[in-house]
Amino acid sequence: MTDAGGSPFSAEQIKHLEFIQAVITRLGNGSFLIKGWALTLLAAFLGFSLRDLDWKLSAVALVPLVGFWLLDSYFLRQERLFRKLYDQARLPGKVEVFSMNVGPYVREVSWFAVVRSSTMAGFYGTLTVVTLILVVVALLK
Repeated sequence: MTDAGGSPFSAEQIKHLEFIQAVITRLGNGSFLIKGWALTLLAAFLGFSLRDLDWKLSAVALVPLVGFWLLDSYFLRQERLFRKLYDQARLPGKVEVFSMNVGPYVREVSWFAVVRSSTMAGFYGTLTVVTLILVVVALLK
């Protein structure tokens, strides 16, 4: 079945896919901003702790870093859930038109798998290791 323009999707289905894609894009932008804030805040903490080689200040930097890691993981999980919805919405009759319910896919996208994903661990794991190295260096001074 195709519409008058030759597309296998109705105008409503195309609009639905556009809505889902807009959410995915916003989540991706949010994740990018979170990474920027995490890096900026960590640089400030570590800059001040390097000045005095204060291990306590370096250690405190781990608290917001973990918070940003968890918040960014939330955004990535939501993005993956909406990608699953998008994949199902492309199939005829699988998802009600204009439904934004990602509930059916929650079991497929594990929170812990997202937190430990290469995307999260690569960025935040590296920042954590750098921070821990600075803590150790400051302790040994």
